[in-house]
Amino acid sequence: MALVGDTVVVGGSFTKVADSSRRHTYARKNLFAFGLSDGEIRSFAPEVDGAVYSLATGPDSTVYAGGAFKSVNGSAQRGLARLDMDGERVSSFRASINWGDVRAVQARGSLLYAAGTFSAINGVERDALARMNTTTGAVDTGFDARLTAPGLSRTRVEHFDISPDGRRLVAIGALLKAGGYDRTQIAMFDVAGPRATLLNWYTDAYKPACMKGFDTYLRQVKFSPDGGYFVVAATGRASSPDRLCDSAARFETVGNGRHNPTWVQRTGGDSLYALSVTGSAVYLGGHQRYFDNPYGTDAKGPGAGAVSRPGIGAVSPVTGRALSWNPTRSRGSGFVASWWCRMGCLLARTPMSWAMSTTGGWACSRFDRAGWRAYRVLGWAGGALAGCLAGVVAHGC
Repeated sequence: MALVGDTVVVGGSFTKVADSSRRHTYARKNLFAFGLSDGEIRSFAPEVDGAVYSLATGPDSTVYAGGAFKSVNGSAQRGLARLDMDGERVSSFRASINWGDVRAVQARGSLLYAAGTFSAINGVERDALARMNTTTGAVDTGFDARLTAPGLSRTRVEHFDISPDGRRLVAIGALLKAGGYDRTQIAMFDVAGPRATLLNWYTDAYKPACMKGFDTYLRQVKFSPDGGYFVVAATGRASSPDRLCDSAARFETVGNGRHNPTWVQRTGGDSLYALSVTGSAVYLGGHQRYFDNPYGTDAKGPGAGAVSRPGIGAVSPVTGRALSWNPTRSRGSGFVASWWCRMGCLLARTPMSWAMSTTGGWACSRFDRAGWRAYRVLGWAGGALAGCLAGVVAHGC
């Protein structure tokens, strides 16, 4: 999702959306938009022939889209595109990946960062992470993270975040080396200059394997507002008090050498997919049932001290322990993306399986500090390709 002015742009895999009454249906292929204030579906309706996995606000009321598409509005442009709020492709932005997909994008000033499974952009070799000019899409030839994953089928950056001051970038995913140095699933770079300089910051915390079959079990990373630390959300389908499977973990940004987590929040075997970090809380979303549950398992149930936090919850940024905020939600497949808007709202995108229908939908929920929830549908995703939905969660707005 991305916020452009008062418009929320949402990507995924779907063919139709409907208004809150479900009486009016609109053709929308993998992208649509609604008003943040009124929830009304906007006319924004570009034709994108594949799933959209990531969005970033661009300059001059535009949005960058990344995903698995090959064309936009009938014009060939693979994996990356820039669109105006009329749904038109900005033709001066010519970035195009060679294959695979784009899973995360961020714009910082005149620079656009993109990550995914590609191995080249505009013919310039870049494995899984690249930096481009925001206007033209030209690849920054001096910026090369040199990521590799020896023994894995491909190098993949699942997600990344850039510190508020723009100096540091943390990338997570199916990666094992950066610039020839060991960096298992996570690496940090200095990106303030013309190059991607690998920092002497590393952790071995993600070397232990979770369930067999995961090339990476890390799903999202976010910096704190002051950039002093970041938090990583993980899946893994395994419960262990001494591994970081199905957990959220805080790491300090400063310092050289090996870093251990400052704290770890364990669910007891349920995946965490998304997070948002504020000054007073770390909000975590997934299909979890419990927090504070290092000794719980699917077979045996929650361990001693576990607290119920179905689907969404908040933990202390200092201790990592569950806070009292507990609005609850249907667990389903869980949140897969979330961020704070300027109005103090937590916008969250979820797969379709938790909706009140087998086809899925787009939903708006409001949670106050006491956990009260009001619900109304903003849009309904339908058709053969319906595959994701979005929610809006407000805490103390």
